[in-house]
Amino acid sequence: MDLGYLMSKSWWLCGILLCLFVDGGYGGPVEDLVHRLPGQPKVDFKQYAGYVNVDEKAGRSLFYYFAEADGDADKKPLTLWLNGGPGCSSIGGGAFTELGPFFPRGDGRGLIRNKKSWNRVSNLLFVESPAGVGWSYSNTTADYTCGDASTAKDMLRFLLGWIHKFPEYKTRDLFLTGESYAGHYIPQLADALLDHNSHSTKFKFNIKGIAIGNPLLKLDVDAAASYQYFWSHGLISDETGSAILDQCNFDDYVLGNSPHNVSMACDDAMEKANREVGNYVNAYDVILDVCYPSIVQQELRLRKWATKISVGVDVCMTYERRFYLNLPEVQYALHANRTKLPYSWSMCSDQLNYSNIDGSINMIPVLKKIIQHKVPIWVFSGDQDSVVPLMGSRTLVRELSDDMNFEITVPYGAWFYKGQVGGWAAEYGNMLTFATVRGAAHMVPYAQPARALKLFHTFVSGQRLPNITHPSIE
Repeated sequence: MDLGYLMSKSWWLCGILLCLFVDGGYGGPVEDLVHRLPGQPKVDFKQYAGYVNVDEKAGRSLFYYFAEADGDADKKPLTLWLNGGPGCSSIGGGAFTELGPFFPRGDGRGLIRNKKSWNRVSNLLFVESPAGVGWSYSNTTADYTCGDASTAKDMLRFLLGWIHKFPEYKTRDLFLTGESYAGHYIPQLADALLDHNSHSTKFKFNIKGIAIGNPLLKLDVDAAASYQYFWSHGLISDETGSAILDQCNFDDYVLGNSPHNVSMACDDAMEKANREVGNYVNAYDVILDVCYPSIVQQELRLRKWATKISVGVDVCMTYERRFYLNLPEVQYALHANRTKLPYSWSMCSDQLNYSNIDGSINMIPVLKKIIQHKVPIWVFSGDQDSVVPLMGSRTLVRELSDDMNFEITVPYGAWFYKGQVGGWAAEYGNMLTFATVRGAAHMVPYAQPARALKLFHTFVSGQRLPNITHPSIE
């Protein structure tokens, strides 16, 4: 037999085997593999990014970024993270500001390693949802008029499509996480996944837990808590706090009335409160310094390092992130913006006409339904957030616990990380946990990365936060 023929067949066979190794059960789709992001430090884990079509006829597709776990990825769970808004990007928020493996460098042209990334303990999936957010898009203009129900339905379709691309994750433990308006996104998605499981005779999602940070759960309670937070933290006067207490009935925020049916006296009191808080405090983190955008944007254009540090946090990261994600070479590396959208990437979309009444949907009954399916829920709160403060979340968790007749299985008390108080926590019925993260903001992993990682590691490990009774899992 001809030696050249044998050699050509041998190379052909090796090529087939290589393709199978990369694209068939041993890894993700080769066309979505991110070889390296511009200015990225070298890492040992794989990254993927691209699109999953959720409606072929309408031309509607959602963009994702996936970072494998840093070490033993095949043995670690899958965690979905969604940012809120509604209409804000999980790529810009979760992936490149909070818990992903990289942060934008100060000059906006490269990346630095996030040493407290959650991919140390889990594989991480970030999705820009709904269509119209970030690089997710639809060819049907009407799709940009949307709401909670359509968003949950598309995310179910997305996950089914993503699992088809990554079949090795079919049986993997799945955790659903997010923050802010993800207090709507995540419970409603979980409900949709559980409904799918109940009807499917084949593939079922292996949902192991839900964790939502500073989540909008019940608008009347969470809105009132903002002004309670302002007063209790000295941001507004006694007189203004009393006026809001006397004049405002926050039940008026429910059922699409927000804030149109609020009394004139209440409206005046809230406006006065907002003036007293002023424009020089970050409402999402009241102890964090603010970034001056005109300065940082000039420095980015001049290729200078624009990083401004406050309590160990880069307060200008949002501007550096936007600059980086709009670089053509970054979008090319991520396989993003394949339709050449007529607008630049931004953290929160102005393309959407999102339902203005869905925000008043009460999520407590949905959380109750999820727990009845034996899925544990953690609600965690950064204690420096005045937008969705811990007061409202703690009240609503206790309301849910009482409704389910749960016993207190871990009394409210401090939890610890490296010998310091990481926050306070309580557990109800072995299924429902409320935890604060001390010194954290609305975006908990951004402001307190080490404590946030500790909380997440404890959550996915099925453990309790370490206190005097329950020692650390480390």
